[in-house]
Amino acid sequence: MANQRRLPPLQSLVFFEAAARHLSFTTAARELGSSQPAVSQRIGLLEEDLGLPLFRREHRGVSLTADGAFLFEAVHASLGGLGEAVNRLRARHDRQVLTVVTDFGFATYWLMPRLAALRASIPNIDVRIVTSQNEFDIRGEPVDVAIAFGSGSWPGCQAERLFPEVVVPVCSPAFLARHGLEGEPAALGGLPLLHLESAEPARWLTWSHWFALHGLTTAAERRDLTLNNYALVIQAAIAGQGVALAWLPLVDELIRSGQLVTAVTRPVRTERGYFLVQPHALRSSGLLAGFRQWMLDECATAG
Repeated sequence: MANQRRLPPLQSLVFFEAAARHLSFTTAARELGSSQPAVSQRIGLLEEDLGLPLFRREHRGVSLTADGAFLFEAVHASLGGLGEAVNRLRARHDRQVLTVVTDFGFATYWLMPRLAALRASIPNIDVRIVTSQNEFDIRGEPVDVAIAFGSGSWPGCQAERLFPEVVVPVCSPAFLARHGLEGEPAALGGLPLLHLESAEPARWLTWSHWFALHGLTTAAERRDLTLNNYALVIQAAIAGQGVALAWLPLVDELIRSGQLVTAVTRPVRTERGYFLVQPHALRSSGLLAGFRQWMLDECATAG
């Protein structure tokens, strides 16, 4: 059985669409980088294939027959759709994807609010953010770069410090007023505390460590509310559920906006911090180099 869906050659349809759009074989040839005889030959073969005339050859040019006008509408719409699809594919290929792995707190309170600035600084970038509260080995993950919290030592990787671990207890303004806090560490001994769940040994400052650094033991083992996501810890503090340990500068904007206030005036600083981490084996691309410089500049400004 003959193929009822046999189509003419695509190039013939392209030549026909241009000639029909301009109503000129000469103009179509100029647009297509061809010659007027070549356009005329292509259209003649198309008419022969279809068994009907598509143009009226007139003294001062050409005009479409009724069949030609019918075919032009279909071909014009189809080529337009194909062109749009191809342009989208090319644009998608031209955009560069950067995959960043970090923890919930950094992603929520530092990186997300700055994504617009990142895109303005590095056009044509698509950012894919992967979050994990646990330790991860970037060398075994399909990611380009990590923003990781730790001591600065990641085997097989280079790490650049973005900012140190600076921690201060925070709570909501209403909680502060309700408990009459005046900024002294000992005042937190009998208050509900908000904890970020951590495997042992803890990778970040905990309430037990915080009290020990201040020479206090009260409330070291209190577990009023424990959550495994730092964003939930902060939301609980904003809701007045207790006092949370807050990492600066992650919560700087929440403090500036008045959603949180410091419950103790003296922050604690450790040797740990946030680092920009990438494997030695990964060749640094222009995109990654641009992201690195943007991160360093932003962190310097935030600091």
